[in-house]
Amino acid sequence: MQPLDALAKVCDDVRTGEPEEGVLGVQPALVAAPASVAEAAEVMRVAAEKGLSVIPRGAETRLDWGTPPERCDLLVDTHRLDKLIEHASGDLVAKAEAGLPLETLAERLEEKGQRLSLDVPLPGSTVGGTIAAGAAGPLRTLYGTPRNLVIGLTVVRADGKVARSGGKVVKNVAGYDLGRLFSGSYGTLGLIVDATFRLHPVPTATAWVTCQVDGPQEAHDAVQAVLHSPVAPSALEYIAPGTVAALLEGVPDGVVARAGQLVELLGGKTDITENAPDGCGAYPDGTTLIDVTAPPPSLSDLIGVVNSLGNGVAMTWNGSGHGHIGLPSGLSAEEVAGALSALRDVLGRHKGGAVVRYAPQDVRSEIDLWGPVPALGLMRRVKDQFDPDHRLSPGRFVGGI
Repeated sequence: MQPLDALAKVCDDVRTGEPEEGVLGVQPALVAAPASVAEAAEVMRVAAEKGLSVIPRGAETRLDWGTPPERCDLLVDTHRLDKLIEHASGDLVAKAEAGLPLETLAERLEEKGQRLSLDVPLPGSTVGGTIAAGAAGPLRTLYGTPRNLVIGLTVVRADGKVARSGGKVVKNVAGYDLGRLFSGSYGTLGLIVDATFRLHPVPTATAWVTCQVDGPQEAHDAVQAVLHSPVAPSALEYIAPGTVAALLEGVPDGVVARAGQLVELLGGKTDITENAPDGCGAYPDGTTLIDVTAPPPSLSDLIGVVNSLGNGVAMTWNGSGHGHIGLPSGLSAEEVAGALSALRDVLGRHKGGAVVRYAPQDVRSEIDLWGPVPALGLMRRVKDQFDPDHRLSPGRFVGGI
């Protein structure tokens, strides 16, 4: 039986792929959209029997991250897996399917005065895609990334078997921690079908405290002052060329008092506003996006090397030690490689690194997107365990995983 016919017997939404659905230029032969965990498991079982390579797709907000797949026999679309399965408001826990957009999830949770404290820069991002990319926004300063907020995960393995870890109670830590393992795995270990998250109450008051800084040292000093103060910001961002912004959340009186403390701490070039400053929480402009990580003390060195790259280079950076660099259009592969080398040299001194998330095709194929990865050997062993035939998103991740 042909793969299309075999898939059609287990899933009622199967078709041939279209050129515009290509993953970084690689057109899928087939597309299947399961509507349940059982259907997803059957789709993956058939794919295993037929030896098909599989690439998951959510809303395509980050499908251009990583490297092109070696092949794409089957694209598994999660848009029909879009339910909020359970919201246990008393336990501050919610379980949602992989294809549910985060905005929709936020609307449903807000009805009960709760939220998933995971803001992502790209509208339309889905639950599964956000976990697979390990994506997070400014709130990561206080609340972390998907690996910190996922307390349970359901995945379909490469062989079609369903695996679950964690549970709907925050204290339940039994089993393999798939939430941490699958966060940032780029679809190379299995198909995420649903996730259980820890939630937080929606704050009754918020305020942004913004401070204008002049140069790398002032930016570093302002960020360090906030991080070492007792105000506990939910978000702390540096936005080039010279803005440090802190988000305070809580009860009205407490937010007012903490905002006053920050104004006194940071000095005269400080304002209190209701809204975030321009550029906060968004990926910086540019046709090449570089993800940078290093401890907070690296900020002054990072700003220095960014300033040395020339005009048109944009930057945002989070108080958790994670940021993004946007390189302007028109740069050659050699120029992008030079910028990467400078960033990796500086960040390496702080035990950090730089990864290219996306770039023009003529640049992407000529540069090292990932840089040094000390844990690559371990990652290969994990890949071999979860996907011994290397059919899941083949070649999409670091080291050709």
